[in-house]
Amino acid sequence: MDTSPLHHLPQDTLNQIFSHLPLRQIIICRSVCRFFNHILTSQSFLTLISTRSPPLRLIALRPSSHHHHRHVSSLIFLHVYDPNLNQWLKFSLNFLPCKIPIPVSSSLGLVYLWVDSPNSNNNSHKSLVVCNPLTRVYRVLPQLGSAWSKHGTVLVGSAHRVLVLTELAALFYSGSGSWLKFSSNLPSKPRSPVLVHDSVFALCDVGSPWRSQWKLFNCTITELEKSRGWNRLEKHEWGDVFDILKRPRLVHGIGNRILMVGGLKSSFSLATSCSTILILRLDLDTLEWDEAGRMPLDMFNYFHESGKFKVFGGGDRVCFSAKRVKGLAMWDCGLGAGKGEWKWIDGVPGNGDGLCRGFVYEARLDAVP
Repeated sequence: MDTSPLHHLPQDTLNQIFSHLPLRQIIICRSVCRFFNHILTSQSFLTLISTRSPPLRLIALRPSSHHHHRHVSSLIFLHVYDPNLNQWLKFSLNFLPCKIPIPVSSSLGLVYLWVDSPNSNNNSHKSLVVCNPLTRVYRVLPQLGSAWSKHGTVLVGSAHRVLVLTELAALFYSGSGSWLKFSSNLPSKPRSPVLVHDSVFALCDVGSPWRSQWKLFNCTITELEKSRGWNRLEKHEWGDVFDILKRPRLVHGIGNRILMVGGLKSSFSLATSCSTILILRLDLDTLEWDEAGRMPLDMFNYFHESGKFKVFGGGDRVCFSAKRVKGLAMWDCGLGAGKGEWKWIDGVPGNGDGLCRGFVYEARLDAVP
C-alpha cells in the first residue's frame, strides 16, 4: 500500500469515494490497512457520512446471569444479529475499562453498559459506560450503587438523557453533572418500561396475590422531576384488552406507538393456557389498539412447552427467546403484507439454556459518547 496511487489523492477525494459505500463495507475497509483506517476514522469523513450513510439496524444480545458465570471470556464482545443479511456479528469491547461489561440499552448509535466503577476497590459500586463499539470511544457516567444495576431498568432517550427506573425511585442523568433522584411511587414493580420521546410507559400489576390485573401507566420526565406521579392510562373503549394477555410486556414500536406482547389466553380462568403469542399495537396519538401479529402455531409450540419466554427488540422487529429453545423467533412487520412475517433465527451465540435478552442497536460511525 505504500506505493499505491491512492496515497496521492487528496483527503476530500478519498472521503467522497468511500462515502458512497454502505456502512457494512466501510467497517470492513477499516481493517484492510492503516491508511484506510486513518481515512475512515477521520473527523472529516465521519462528518460527511453522517448525512449519507444510514445506520445499520441490528439486534444486540444482553448476556443472561447464567451466561455471566460460565462464559466470562466471551463477554468482551457485543453479539449482534443483522436481519438483512441473516448473519451474526460481534464487536470487541476490550477497549472498556472493565473485565465484564454488561450491555443493557442503546440509543442513536451508542451502547450503554453496566461496569464495576473504575475507581472502586469492590463491586459495591457500579457505573454506566456509554460507548460507540465501532469507533471504540467511551465515556464513564457517575457511579451508582450496585442495587441500581440489579433492580433498575435503563432507558435512554435523545441527547444522552438516561433514566434508571425502579418501583420506588428513579435516577435521571441529563448528559452532564450528577444523577438526579426522584420518587417513583408506582403501585408495583414496573414491567418492561419503555421511553417514547419524553414519556415513560410501564405495565403494573394492580391485582391481588391470587390474580394479576395489569394496567398501563405513564408519566413524563418533567412530571417525575416535579414528583407529580404516574397517570393510569385507560379508556372505556379498550374493554378487556389487558385481560386477554398472560404476563404482558411492552416494546417500543415505530414512531409514536408501543407494542404489548403476551400469551393469548384461551379463557378467563385462573389457570388458563395460552393458544399463541399475540402482539397488540397502541397508537399514542389516537389511543386506539389494533392487532399487529400473532405467532404461528408451529412456532408457538416451542414456547408453549417452555412455559417462560423473554421479549425484546423494538421498532418493526420483536424477538422471542425461551428456556431450552435453541434459537430465536422474530416478528418483522417490515416484511410481507398485513401483519408482518415470522422467521426463525439459528446460531444464537452462547445462549446457554436458551433464555436471552437484547435491544435494538443502530450502528453508526458518527455517534459520539
